[in-house]
Order: sequence, then C-alpha cells, then structure tokens
Amino acid sequence: MLKGINPILSPELLAILRAMGHGDEIAIVDGNYPALENARRLIRLDGMNLVPVIDAILSVLPLDDFTDQALFRSTVGENPEELHDIHQEMLMTCNKYAPNKPLTALVGNKFYDRVKKCHAIVSTSEPCLYANLIIRKGVIYPSKME
Repeated sequence: MLKGINPILSPELLAILRAMGHGDEIAIVDGNYPALENARRLIRLDGMNLVPVIDAILSVLPLDDFTDQALFRSTVGENPEELHDIHQEMLMTCNKYAPNKPLTALVGNKFYDRVKKCHAIVSTSEPCLYANLIIRKGVIYPSKME
C-alpha cells in the first residue's frame, strides 16, 4: 500500500503508467473486449469494473493538453450519438479530472485500430457492453511537480 495512491493501481499498472511518454495512449476495456489479442502490453484487473479503474488512473495520469482530444470511447454499434448508462458514468468520471476535454466517440474499427496502437491495455471485468476508453497521456509541467 502507498499513501495517497488508489489501491486499484497495482504495481504493474503503476509501472506502465510511469513508463508511458507524452502522447502515448492506454486503453481500459470491458470484460468482453479481445484484450489479449490486441495488446502490446496487457494488465489484467480481474474483478474490477471499468469506472473505478478509470477514476484511479486519472487520479495520477496527466491528460494531453496539446490536443483537444485526449479521451476516446467506443460506440454502441455504428451510432456515435447513442450513450448507454456506462458512457454517462465514464463521462462524469472524466469530467471530474478534465472538465474541458470531450469524450470523443470512435465508431467500430476506428476504435479497435486505435487500441491496437496503444502503449497498453487494461482489461477489466466490466459486464456492460461498449464500455471501453482510451486515454492519451500528457505532461506534468516543472512548476506542477511535487
């Protein structure tokens, strides 16, 4: 255990987050996602739901502020406008850390292709369908380092 660090953040996940550089992306996916087949690096968080994992990761990972889009979600089929309850929860959690960043919808293969390029995939046991998120890492400016 570490003081001030969410216990969801396992040693392996913390090492991956720390090793990522500016512009690298990490995908957090639901239990149905073919993570093993698509991952360059795979972190399994069996038994964990998606939203608490997103919350834990965003508590330590800076978002890319060099671009307007740093958060991406999968869509319900081909409809980028349709939001399930899980998407609303994802949006609320992301807004907690980045209120000015949109949660950009990527339809079908656009999402899958982007995940394949991610630095790592975090596989959860989330039962909701279409519950997948990509986060693009930013920088911590020297004046904000502690």
